[in-house]
Amino acid sequence: MTKKILIVRTSSLGDLVHMLPAISDIAAHVPNAQIDWIVEEGFAEIPAWHPAVHEVIAVAHRRWRKHWWSAQTRTERAALRAKLQARQYDIVLDMQALMKSIWLVRQTRGLRHGLDFKSAREPLASFFYNVKHRVKFWQPAVIRQRELAAAAFGYTYQGEPDFGLQRFTDGTAIEPYAVIMPSASRDDKLWPATDWQTVFDHLQTHGLALKLLAGNAAETARAHALISERGNAEVLPRMSLTDSARVLASASLMVGLDSGLTHLSAGLGRPTIGIYKASTPVRTPLQGSAYTASLGERGQAPSAQTVLSAIEQALSRAPESKL
Repeated sequence: MTKKILIVRTSSLGDLVHMLPAISDIAAHVPNAQIDWIVEEGFAEIPAWHPAVHEVIAVAHRRWRKHWWSAQTRTERAALRAKLQARQYDIVLDMQALMKSIWLVRQTRGLRHGLDFKSAREPLASFFYNVKHRVKFWQPAVIRQRELAAAAFGYTYQGEPDFGLQRFTDGTAIEPYAVIMPSASRDDKLWPATDWQTVFDHLQTHGLALKLLAGNAAETARAHALISERGNAEVLPRMSLTDSARVLASASLMVGLDSGLTHLSAGLGRPTIGIYKASTPVRTPLQGSAYTASLGERGQAPSAQTVLSAIEQALSRAPESKL
């Protein structure tokens, strides 16, 4: 008999990547699981990558909140509500535990699972679940999500996290370039240009081309300034998440600020160095099957030399790169 499951986790990019191993666990341990996933429309590609996800249900909360009472927004919200009300799920699992996710959970039909008062980021969310689970807060996000899913479905997970991204990695040739993510959602995460130049010099002595990612006009301008007059380096045009994943999957290495794409690189099994400056890697370290280094701490960026040492370790452990 099919067990119908609805996952509620709408954003953001890095958090959705951290969710993927929990989906693999559910698929492995729950017979005949049919997994639907509610996600913010801008990130709808991510759940669709996982082979165990049956249907992606897009929500446009980020767009709607700008014009909450407009006719178009009311129509779209009503359509979403009707879709959710028309379906009966065996389990609705809120993996976000925020009041914005509760707004969605309350529109669903099914036994509602989520974090308890002491585990939720927004404790009030716990009052809206039928079944509540205790999960330690200060631990890596991937582990936290795997533990919540295991508690909800009554199994014990084992082994290294499987991100379910084989569509990008199976049979993919590794090419001699490094992907660089020098921008982030907040300016206090930025790393000094002089340190980036030191890293670029080092990577290019290894024969690696540089491919810089940028998501908007300001990030594009910053990336171009960093590689000004530097050969064998380019700023990639803005791409879909799927195209970005393809670029990352073929890279010999990635070096990036604490951003969703950096976490995606690690999840794709590529050697990845993350630079933390305004956030702590305690809760969101890089995790993946290849070498990763989560360097720095809130208020204390890693030095260029620390990053260079991690690059050397990453390249020495990546025989497929032949460097």
